[in-house]
Amino acid sequence: MGRAGPAPVTQPDPIAPPRRAATAFIFVTVLLDMLAIGLVIPVLPRLIVEFLGGDTPRAAEIFGLFGTAWAFMQFIFSPVLGALSDRFGRRPVILLSNLGLGLDYVVMALAPTLGWLLVGRVLSGITAASVATAFAYIADVTPAERRAAAFGMIGAAFGVGFVLGPALGGLLGGIDLRLPFWAAAGMSLLNFLYGLFVLPESLPKARRAPFAWRRANPVGALALLRGHPGLLGLAGAGFLGQLAHVVLPSVSVLYMTHRYGWSETTVGLALAAVGVASMVVQGGLVGPLVARLGERTALLFGLAAGAAGFTVYGLAPTGAWFVAGIPVMALWGIASPAVQGLMSRRVGPEAQGRLQGANSSLQGIAGLIGPGLFTLTFAFFIEGHGGWTLPGAPFLLAAVLLAGAGAVAWRATRAGEGAGDSRRRKDE
Repeated sequence: MGRAGPAPVTQPDPIAPPRRAATAFIFVTVLLDMLAIGLVIPVLPRLIVEFLGGDTPRAAEIFGLFGTAWAFMQFIFSPVLGALSDRFGRRPVILLSNLGLGLDYVVMALAPTLGWLLVGRVLSGITAASVATAFAYIADVTPAERRAAAFGMIGAAFGVGFVLGPALGGLLGGIDLRLPFWAAAGMSLLNFLYGLFVLPESLPKARRAPFAWRRANPVGALALLRGHPGLLGLAGAGFLGQLAHVVLPSVSVLYMTHRYGWSETTVGLALAAVGVASMVVQGGLVGPLVARLGERTALLFGLAAGAAGFTVYGLAPTGAWFVAGIPVMALWGIASPAVQGLMSRRVGPEAQGRLQGANSSLQGIAGLIGPGLFTLTFAFFIEGHGGWTLPGAPFLLAAVLLAGAGAVAWRATRAGEGAGDSRRRKDE
């Protein structure tokens, strides 16, 4: 028999009430962070167009640069903030990030030039990297067997923020293009003040790790993944899933309007349906399904559902068929919490921040290469090369990536992890 897991994940009773309150705060923190990010989505491109005097093609190029800069900052700073949270605790990193994000939105609201707006976007990428620390906090305060469900709730917060944020941002932007930035700043600063008084620390000083730049840089953070059995394979599966996900923001709107001739309103309703279905799965189904199936089976099932959903999207001859694929695709939402739960079992509490930082760095890499990969694929296959077209090719490519992720995950977890005992591995 293996030894029991670390004390913080096997003795929850003495601090159960604070854990519930802290988990609720982290949920609200991520929700408000995503809501604030979502608020500016509808107005940022329009503001860039305004700065450029109505030059829409040039604005599209600049907007792409903004997105790349944001993803690059995530890649660089996610492991830094994760390592800092392992050294100084989760609370100061989360609170300072909330404060920095709020002040950054003020900079963007007041930006007098396009250059200042880019500076604000770069700062946003740095401060929003604290999401990795939020995941580490959840790992600190949640028993190993319940982490997948907790990660699912955080995923639901992402969904709520990205559904409500753009809708609210569009309404406020109709009044004034700068107003959504002020609203986002207010939410982040209020969240900082709230957390300042109610958020307890989750990582005891005895379990903290020294800070070292060789581990905090992206390459050093990714080296952590090689040091634990199965962790690198799970991270690879997670990366392929994150890369596949980039297809949705990259080409969904272009695909819907090109193939089905949908209006902006219809596209918005379809995207809202995607978000709502995802929230239902991650907020309500992850916990029961993981408890019933185990994390390994839930992960493989979620990846298979995602591949099937993307296949439906890519081959759907009509809009009705596309909509029919939404609930299938939503079941993919089981995979991410399951892989997070499996990965968090393989490192001790002193390395949870580095682990989540490494995961966020991989997400940043996906965000850097994914948009070009999928938009170029879309452009190539709608131009009629060889006398035929395949508008859904980007979604079919995403399906292939998820199938690959499933194969990698199966191999990485086949040595008994499906039995649910990976929390007892000696490498913890």
